[in-house]
This record gives sequence, C-alpha cells and structure tokens, in this order.
Amino acid sequence: MTVLLAAGVGFLAGRLTWVWMRPSFVGPTFERDNYRQKRIPTAAGVALPIALVLVEGGRALAGAFGLLDGHHQGVLNGARAITLLVAVGFGLLGALDDLAGTGDPRGFRGHVASLAGGRLTSGGLKLVGGATLALVVARPAGGATGGRLVADAALIALSANLGNLLDRAPGRILKSSFVAFAALAIVTAFDRRLVGPAVVVGAGLGLILDDLHERVMLGDAGANVLGAVLGLSVVLTGTTTARTACLGIVLALNLLAELVSFSRVIDAVPFFRAIDVLGRRAR
Repeated sequence: MTVLLAAGVGFLAGRLTWVWMRPSFVGPTFERDNYRQKRIPTAAGVALPIALVLVEGGRALAGAFGLLDGHHQGVLNGARAITLLVAVGFGLLGALDDLAGTGDPRGFRGHVASLAGGRLTSGGLKLVGGATLALVVARPAGGATGGRLVADAALIALSANLGNLLDRAPGRILKSSFVAFAALAIVTAFDRRLVGPAVVVGAGLGLILDDLHERVMLGDAGANVLGAVLGLSVVLTGTTTARTACLGIVLALNLLAELVSFSRVIDAVPFFRAIDVLGRRAR
C-alpha cells in the first residue's frame, strides 16, 4: 500500500538524516536536562521535517524525469504540499523554543500571562505562530470556511500542543503518534492523502531507539511536528463529524493537562505504564 511504503521510506530517511546530522548536535548549544536531569542533546526532532523535505525533493526529481506514473508526477500534490508546510513550519517554531526557551514560563497559562504582560517568550511565539500557521493551512486542507475553518485550525494547533505535552518521557510521543496514525490509516482505508504524514511518522520511528535510550530528545522540534501532522491528517481525511469529535477530544486533553500530570496518570494505570516504559533502559 502507498501509505505503508511512505512510512517505510520515511523511516529510512529519518534514520539517515539523523545519522548525518548527529555530529552537529554535540556540544553545549543543544544540551539540556531530560526528565531525570541527564544532559543530552535536544531538538533532534528537526530531522523529521528535513527527512520529509528530502523525500519530497526525491519525488519531484523522479517525476521530472518521468520515473513516476501520472498520479505522482509534479512537484507535490496538494495534500503533500500542505503537510510539508506544516512540518517545516512547526519544526522551525519548535526548534526555536527548544534552543531559546530556557527559563521561560511553561504551559499555556504561563505563555498567555507573559503575552498579557507585554513579553513575547519563545513559547508564546510558538503559540501565536502555530495558531497562525494552522489557519493558513486549514482552508486548503479541509476546504472549509467560517467557523469550520477556525475549528480545523484549532484541531491542528491543539494537536501540536498536545504532542508537546506528551513529550515528557523517552519514546512516549513516538509511540503515541504511531498508534494514533495507525488507527487513522485503518479507519480511512489508507487514504492516499496520508502519504505525507506517513513519511513524518516513519521518520520519527527512525529516531526511536535514540530517544528511548536517552541519547537524544526530540524536543518541541519533533513533538510539535508529530502532533500537528496528526491533526492535519484528520482535517485532510475526516468527515465534519469526525473532525469535530477529534477537536473535542484534543481540546479536553489540553485542558486536562493544565490540571493534572499525564505522567502521573500513565504511571497509575498498569497497562499504560507497561507500554510507556517498553524499550526504555532501566534507570
């Protein structure tokens, strides 16, 4: 199937991209404390949008020389172009927050409070920039106008933020993204519009061992991209009812995160905890 093939290509592209980039992440510029105060490189998630750019560039080149059938010719079809814009845009905003956000207020309320006080933090810039980018892509992705357009944009932006909220332990956001995308792909009968998102999710899996073994952190540069691309996937393929339902779920989870810790909830449920720690090295 095309979507499965895209995920496989994404896995290889993500792995190769990170191998090429890894030497550049050595040094204090990228080092941050992880969830147990171990100093490791962050923002490794920039490999995901870069991998997507490389894959789409290869597709464009192959199409230019007639190596793809008519369905794949051209630089990008609409869904892939939108996915590329979302991945690169949210990746840039996330990387900026990863590298410049030390000491900034955390959480939605903290960023909003800073904005109200006249201070634009890197997290606040990510919040405003992500919401604006979501509005830009929601119209061509879902074809909606008015309130539906705002709802679709909210789904993309809140999904990106949810990805960040889940990225609190090694491998958690990658496992969550894989499960969510697999479920969506099955429900939509592997809709071809999921090819671009499949590359991103596959690229993320290319870094999963490094993430699980605490050699790197994806950071917002990866978590926000995964979340935003999953939200976009729903907008691209879902019915109006499905998009509304997903928006309600994502909104509720974002609000819940302001009140309780996802890590505590996961640790309290044996099944979730077992999945969460799967593949990690013992402390």
